[in-house]
Amino acid sequence: MLYKAVIFDLDGTLINSLDDLADSVNAVLNSYKLSEYPIDSYRMMVGNGIKKLIERALPADSSENFIEEALAKFKKIYARHQLEKTIPYNGIKELLKNLHTKNIPAAVCTNKHDEAAKKIISTLFPPNTFVEIIGDLPGFKRKPDPQKVLLIAQHMGLKPEEIAYVGDSSVDMQTGVNASMLPVGVLWGFRNKNELLANGARILLKKPNEFFNKINFIS
Repeated sequence: MLYKAVIFDLDGTLINSLDDLADSVNAVLNSYKLSEYPIDSYRMMVGNGIKKLIERALPADSSENFIEEALAKFKKIYARHQLEKTIPYNGIKELLKNLHTKNIPAAVCTNKHDEAAKKIISTLFPPNTFVEIIGDLPGFKRKPDPQKVLLIAQHMGLKPEEIAYVGDSSVDMQTGVNASMLPVGVLWGFRNKNELLANGARILLKKPNEFFNKINFIS
């Protein structure tokens, strides 16, 4: 199969944002005198949007009002610290440049809240790197629901089966499967090989420079 475009997840796929996410959630927990988590623990807590992240970090018996209060506090803290330690993974900028050179459209679909996603991308990557960026927005279902990636495919004028969807988690692989796109799992992110394969990954990448060797594109 020859593919015509690619849609990327963001956190754990294009950028290593784990430290800034963990530090910000821990700051929220500390403000309530709750126990903080080791940074590595957040690998299994991220991926389903920031509200779910906060729910997972707070005590299990937390009320909805408390969750919403902590979420609002997290948004303010993260907005100040989201670019302190977050950087693109090695080889990602080169990969995106090659896609641009080959005239292969690239987009981003993430469960990260939309404002933060666009701010981070505009800071870390050149303008026009992506034809579209969709984060977590009101009126849109979160991944693994395929709504947002199918909307991007529609805007690209392509069939879903002509697009590779690239991510680092079970949520991403399920998104690719649900959208009838090619699910491509990356092994440099937050989750492991077994999780990716169990959730439908058809291709696994150890490094960004394997991208064009394992996925065939029509440019």
